[in-house]
Amino acid sequence: MNVATSSSCVFCRIVEGSEAAEIIYESDRSVAFLDIAQATRGHTLVVPRTHRRDLSDIEVDEAAAVMSAVVWVSNRLTRRLQAPGINLWHASGETAWQSVFHFHIHVVPRYTTADLAKPWTEAESPLESLRGLADHIRRP
Repeated sequence: MNVATSSSCVFCRIVEGSEAAEIIYESDRSVAFLDIAQATRGHTLVVPRTHRRDLSDIEVDEAAAVMSAVVWVSNRLTRRLQAPGINLWHASGETAWQSVFHFHIHVVPRYTTADLAKPWTEAESPLESLRGLADHIRRP
């Protein structure tokens, strides 16, 4: 849905001011507010003002504006909350665990290495299999 806002979208309602949220940053193209489900203290969501369903729906200039806000929020959280690290998280699509279908990036302050678990396991892939995969992706 490429409309300015959608009344059925909670993030659109936050952007337009009809849904309560603790907004910590606003620009003409993006808004950042504290997540109601704080993964860690200061967990923030950054969204474009225009309703965009997911990564495949957002324009490059809109994504750049969101990333500019992400940088501002990350720096502010690091300084104000003394967070020595930041994780950024984006889920695009239901199979990637996207639960609110308005493009957004989670900015999650990290205080220790144990305050969150990784959602994947780390296992090295043989370089030969990566080469084949890279060739497949690069192919026109």
